[in-house]
Amino acid sequence: MKQGLIAGAFALVATGAMAQDEVTLQLQWVTQAQFAGYYVALENGYYEEEGLDVIIQPGGPDIAPPQVLAGGGADAMLNWMPSALAARERGLPVVNIYQPFVRSGLQLTCWADSGIESPEDLAGHSVAHWFFGNEYTFLGWMNQLGIPVDGSDEGVTLLQAGFNVDPLLQRQADCISTMTYNEYWQIIDAGVSPDEIVNFRYSEYGVDTLEDGLWVLEDNLDDPEFFDKMVRFVRASQRGWEWAAENPDEAAMIVLSYDETGAQTEQHQKRMMGEIALLVDAGGGRLDEESYQRTVDTLLAGGDAVITQEPEGAFTHAVTDEALQ
Repeated sequence: MKQGLIAGAFALVATGAMAQDEVTLQLQWVTQAQFAGYYVALENGYYEEEGLDVIIQPGGPDIAPPQVLAGGGADAMLNWMPSALAARERGLPVVNIYQPFVRSGLQLTCWADSGIESPEDLAGHSVAHWFFGNEYTFLGWMNQLGIPVDGSDEGVTLLQAGFNVDPLLQRQADCISTMTYNEYWQIIDAGVSPDEIVNFRYSEYGVDTLEDGLWVLEDNLDDPEFFDKMVRFVRASQRGWEWAAENPDEAAMIVLSYDETGAQTEQHQKRMMGEIALLVDAGGGRLDEESYQRTVDTLLAGGDAVITQEPEGAFTHAVTDEALQ
């Protein structure tokens, strides 16, 4: 009996020593192939191999990742750089530690019969966009063009978009922001012919801001244990992205298995993963400083700039340099 108790005590100690470190990740949007690398890393056991117990929290049109991070609801968040830099200027000390997305998939989709033949024609029209920081790239673009977003005849009326493209389909808006891998195809799947719409790819008009970077609170990086967790998390996540890029259809099916809403379809997710693979640097993840500066310059442009000063300390290579060496 005594030997059994001793053996049990040693088992408890061993279990404690093998306990995994918890990491909670807040997504930018709902569960979909946009985040395939993280779901693949979870499903394939890459996080477990790094000693991590990872919880992935879906987002949505009414969820602001910076607010979740600030409130302690997550250890790290995925966020578009314009949103994160705006939050940093307002006092939330977020830092980019990993940037797998190197190209933007953002575009503006308008009805062809609206008379909008170029972005300069947007004045006097309505545009639907996601809020909670997602609109900052659009605002930066309008600042560059000198078009106010005030609902006037000389400006743009900005409406809030949700999970769908109904504002465009129902003619509540002349244009709607879409992603090449998601909302654009929702419009096509709704029966709209490509020749009924026109697309203005943000990046083709000099508005090429970074999307879906991994951000943490600056002070947390001073904690060696947290820093080590992030190194392991990034290393496993990069493995996930590389696998997803090489196996897009299988990655899409993994994402579907984690979609608790049942709202996603196999066709849409496989198509999305194919488009996502064009935006992700499957062999990197280290923030490109030229792309960072291009994003900053966009946000600083115009008379009603999204941010008012050059950020300092908004990114670090320390985590990726150690994780991806």
